[in-house]
Amino acid sequence: MRRMVRNVLIGVGGVLAIVLAGIIIAVPLSIRRGFPQHQGQFKVAGLEGPVDVYRDEFGIPHIYATTEHDLFFAQGYVHSQDRFWQMDFQRHVSAGRLSELIGSNGLDTDIFLRTLGWERVAREELAQLPAEDLALLQAYADGVNAYIATHSGTVMGLEYLFLPLLNAGYEPEPWTPLHSLTWAKAMAWDLRGNMDTEIERAILLSSLERLQLDVDSLYPSYPSDMPIIVPDFQLANPSIQPGTNATAQAMPDVSQAMLEVAARFAQADAALGVAADESTGSNSWVLSGALTDTGMPLLANDPHLSANIPPIWYQNGLHCTPKGPDCPHDLVGFSFVGNPMIVTGHNDRITWGFTNTGPDVMDLYIEKINPDNPLQYEVNEQWVDMEVLTETINTGSGDPVEVNVLLTRHGPIITDTYGKLENFEEQAGIELPENYAIALRWTALEPGLTLPAVFGLNRAQNWDEFRQAAMGFAVPAQNLLYADIEGNIGYQMPGRIPVREPEHDGRSPVPGWTDDNEWVAFIPFEELPFSYNPPEGYIVTANNAVVDDSYPYHLADTWAYGYRAQRVIDLIENAPGPISIDYMQQMQGDTYLIGTEVLLPHLMDLPVDQPELVAAQELLGAWDGHMDMDEPAAMLFAAIWDNLLAETYYDELPEDYWPNGSNRWFIVMQNLLEEPDSSWWINQATSIAEDRDTILLSAFENAVTELIETFGADSASWNWGQQHTISFNHQFMNNFPGINLLFDRGPFATSGSSDTINNTNWRSFNEHYQLEGSNPSYRMIVDLGNFQNSLAILTTGQSGHPYHANYIDMADMWRLIEYHPMNFDFTIIEESAVARLRLEPPGN
Repeated sequence: MRRMVRNVLIGVGGVLAIVLAGIIIAVPLSIRRGFPQHQGQFKVAGLEGPVDVYRDEFGIPHIYATTEHDLFFAQGYVHSQDRFWQMDFQRHVSAGRLSELIGSNGLDTDIFLRTLGWERVAREELAQLPAEDLALLQAYADGVNAYIATHSGTVMGLEYLFLPLLNAGYEPEPWTPLHSLTWAKAMAWDLRGNMDTEIERAILLSSLERLQLDVDSLYPSYPSDMPIIVPDFQLANPSIQPGTNATAQAMPDVSQAMLEVAARFAQADAALGVAADESTGSNSWVLSGALTDTGMPLLANDPHLSANIPPIWYQNGLHCTPKGPDCPHDLVGFSFVGNPMIVTGHNDRITWGFTNTGPDVMDLYIEKINPDNPLQYEVNEQWVDMEVLTETINTGSGDPVEVNVLLTRHGPIITDTYGKLENFEEQAGIELPENYAIALRWTALEPGLTLPAVFGLNRAQNWDEFRQAAMGFAVPAQNLLYADIEGNIGYQMPGRIPVREPEHDGRSPVPGWTDDNEWVAFIPFEELPFSYNPPEGYIVTANNAVVDDSYPYHLADTWAYGYRAQRVIDLIENAPGPISIDYMQQMQGDTYLIGTEVLLPHLMDLPVDQPELVAAQELLGAWDGHMDMDEPAAMLFAAIWDNLLAETYYDELPEDYWPNGSNRWFIVMQNLLEEPDSSWWINQATSIAEDRDTILLSAFENAVTELIETFGADSASWNWGQQHTISFNHQFMNNFPGINLLFDRGPFATSGSSDTINNTNWRSFNEHYQLEGSNPSYRMIVDLGNFQNSLAILTTGQSGHPYHANYIDMADMWRLIEYHPMNFDFTIIEESAVARLRLEPPGN
C-alpha cells in the first residue's frame, strides 16, 4: 500500500510527459525572466503606508512596516511572491478541492477530505475568532490578493505552465482567512498522534493470533530507564476522575475495515505530502545560563517533517517601526506560507520551539448500522438518524460530483458499510447486526483556537503571557519550549487531551453503540505538564514520554522510545565545559545511534571463520557507533539491521506492516534477543525451527554478501552516504515522470540515521537506504544573550521557483550541518541585504 499511494497522480503523468517532453529543454532558459521582483518599488493598492522588505543572499525577507495591518499585508504579498503555487495547491488539497486543479484524478482524495470536513470545522472556527485575529488574517489575505491582482501565469509559479493540460480554465481565486484556517488542519493531520498505530494493531491482531504470536510484543511500553520530559511533575488531586486504562477491551476482527481506513489515510498523506508515521518527530532542548558560556539561555529546535521542495517552512522577519501597543511585533523565525506571523522563532524578549507530543486524541468507533436504513446507527439500543451533508465537488472540466457525508455523534463515517463481524460474539460478548461502519472522533474535527494561540505566542513578552497563549493551543498538541532574556527557561504541554471512560484505553477501535467508550472531558490546562527553571538547568524534548506512570491521566502510549532524548542529555551532561553555540551545532549534527548498543554485542559474539566475515566483524568492533556518511561500518550495520528485521518478521507480517527499523523496533528486538527460542525466530513459510543465533548469523552473512556485490570486497568503499541519500521532491510535479526533473532535486548524501539526533530517517523495507519519512525540516539555535548570534538553516531554500538562486541553495549547508545567521539587528539586516523592495500605497 505504501508503494501504491506514493504517486497519487501517476495516472496522468504519462500523458504530460509525452506532450511536454520538448518543453523541458527550453523551459530553464526562459523561466528566469519570470522570477518575482525583489528589488525596486511597487505601488500596491490596500496598503496604509510604505513598507520596506530587505532580502539577504538566501532570500530571507525582513519586513518593516509602521502599522500591524501593513506588516501582515506585506507578509501575504511576500509569501505569494516566492511560494504562491504552494499556497494555492495547499488550500485546494486541505479543503477537499484538489479536483478543481487537476480534474477527476483528485476525486478520491477530495471525497475523503470532504468527509473529514476540515473546511467545515475551519468555518466554525472563523466565526469564533477574536476580532483582532480576524483583522490580522484579513490583512494577510488582502496582501495575497494584491499580488494575485497584478500577476498571472508562470510568474506566479512554473507549475501554471503545465496546469492547463489538466484544467484549461483554471484561474486562482482570491485568498480568504478561511483558506489559512483550513490549511492549519493539514498540519494537525501530519502530527496526528497514535491513530496509525491503532489501525496497524487492529489489522495485525487477526493475522498474528492465527500464528499464535503476541501483537503486544510489537508495541512495547516506554522503557523505565529512558528520559522523561517533566520527571518531577506531581498532580495529586486531579479534578476529573481519570479512567483506569488497566486492561484493553477484547476486540473483534475489524481488519477488513481497517485496511480501508489505512488506504484512505495513506491517500490523504500522499496528496498532502506528509509522512505521518512514527518517524514524525522533532528535537528541541533549552539550557539555562548556568550551563552556557554566555551565562544566558540557549534554545535549539529541529522539527522533523517530510522532505518536500519547496519546504513547508518559510523564514522571515516581521518588524514594527516602531514597536508599540498598536504594532507590537519584532519577530524572526519560521512561518507557514498561507498563514501570517511565525510559528517558531523569537521576538525581542522570548523564544520558543516545538516538538510533537503525539498524544492520543483520535479514536475509531465501530458503529452499528441499521440493516433496514443505512442512514441510521444505534445509540443505547435506539436507532438514531445520522446527519447527512451533501458536498458538491467540482472537477474542473468534468461534471460536478455530489457526495453524501454521514456524521455520527462521534464524527464522520470514514468507511463503507461492512457485513457481520466474524466471531464478534465470541470475542466481545456482544450480538452484532449485519452491518457496521467506522466513525472517527478527533479533536481537530471540533472547533478550536489553535491559530490565535500561535498568534499569542508571537505577542508574548514573558512566561505568564506565553502560558496564557498556550492555553488556547488545541491541536496538534505540541511540546512547547521557552526561554527569555531574563534568563528563564520553561516547558508547557498544551492541547485538548480527552479523558475517556475507565474501560476505554484508546489503543484499539471500540464499540460505539453504548456510552461505555465515550470521552467524558478534556484534561484542564492547569493540570497539563509544565516545568519552569528546573534544577538540572535544562529541558529536553524529543518526542519522548512527557510524564511517568504516576501522572493520573492517559496522554499517550506511543512515545518515541527515548534514544534521541537520551543522547541529547548525554551530550549536555558530558560537555567539556560551558556550552557554546558551536557545541549546540555539533549536537544538532550528532550521528551516534544508541540502537547499536542493542545489537553489536550479539554480532561480535557470532562464530565466523570466512575471511570476509571476520573482516566485517573487525570493522564493527573498531566502530564508534556514529552513522557518518563516509563511514563503512555504518553502511554495514544498516545492512545487517535491514536483513535481521527482514529475516525475523517478513514471514509473519503483511508487507504494508513490515518493520521500518525505527527506535520501536530496536526495543522490540532488544526484548526478543533475550528469548533465543521465541516463536518469532521460526520461519513461518517453511516451519523450520530456527533460533536467534541462526537468524543473526544469516543476517550478518547476507549483509556482507550484499555489500560485496554492491561495492566490492574492499570495505573501505562501503560508505554510508553512497546509499543513504535524500531527494527533495516537488509535492505535485514529482508525479509526472520527465517533467519532475524541472522541479525535483537530489539525491544528496547525508549522515545520520533514524533515531540519531541528526534524524535522517530511512525505512528498512527500502532496499536502497534512502531517506524516507520525516527529517529535520529546519534547524534553529537561539542565543538569548544576543539574538544576533542566533543561527538557522532550511532544507532547500526560500524560493518556490525552480532555477531561482534561492531554490536549492541551502541543501548542502543543511546536510553538512552548516548555518546562516538568523539576523535580527536592523543595521546588520540592512548591510547584508542584496535586495530592497519598497511597497507603497498608490497615492503615496
